[in-house]
Amino acid sequence: MKILKNSIIQGKHSKPIVTDVFYKEDQQPKKVVVFCHGYKGFKDWGAWNLLAETFAKAGFFFIKFNFSHNGGTAVNPIDFPDLEAFGNNNYTKELDDLESVIDWIATNTTYKNEVDVNDISIIGHSRGGGIVLLKANEDARVKKVISLASVCDFGSRGTITDDLENWKRTGVKYVLNGRTKQNMPHFYQFYLDFKENETRLNIQKAVANLKIPQLIIHGDKDTSVSLDEGKKIHTWNGESQLEIIKNADHVFNVSHPWYKENMSKELEEVAALCVSFLKK
Repeated sequence: MKILKNSIIQGKHSKPIVTDVFYKEDQQPKKVVVFCHGYKGFKDWGAWNLLAETFAKAGFFFIKFNFSHNGGTAVNPIDFPDLEAFGNNNYTKELDDLESVIDWIATNTTYKNEVDVNDISIIGHSRGGGIVLLKANEDARVKKVISLASVCDFGSRGTITDDLENWKRTGVKYVLNGRTKQNMPHFYQFYLDFKENETRLNIQKAVANLKIPQLIIHGDKDTSVSLDEGKKIHTWNGESQLEIIKNADHVFNVSHPWYKENMSKELEEVAALCVSFLKK
């Protein structure tokens, strides 16, 4: 298996998009899978590397990356050394970053014998699930879409609704990262960008308009994003497939750091469902 870590893609914004690829180097065109992490996430979180290896072993060309403003850097892509960047992130930047990654693999000559650029699928976890659902509706290059423990609505999240008056007055509000103990900033531009692009960022409308295969996976013990959100997404597209993972939490029973050699059985079930769906 070929694993190339921390390559740099220059996107539309000022920060690099730090990117990993996993694949079998056999000069055979492979279906491309692009994975998007969630809020306060990063490409190397928990068992995401093991997930990437699973897809590569199954014959896919797997790409995962850090959103340019997720708070990581090219030197340190794990955790959040750049809180200024984190505070300047927003949904449209993430959509732009995903587009830049798709552009990159679609035109990359290094991997031209290893990828089938006419078969690109996107997967997103949590907030990244909302991003991939929007992008799947926008970009005809996307042939299938999978959301894992996805949010169904950006406008109702606390990142938008909490403490709005004080946020406007001070220009910043903070959220505590329970694992790293950092007070992570959200600058008021996040709200302004959402309001300016509210129609584009409507997940319900995007899902209802999808004409490609859609898989929704959610754990029944998810306390971060309710299973009801996954069920709502399913109702918006009658052709979608909903899979509920029993006894699975928001991250399918893995954590960070993850030192075990194997994924949790719940994440293994997720991987198997995804591989089966994408191979059809």
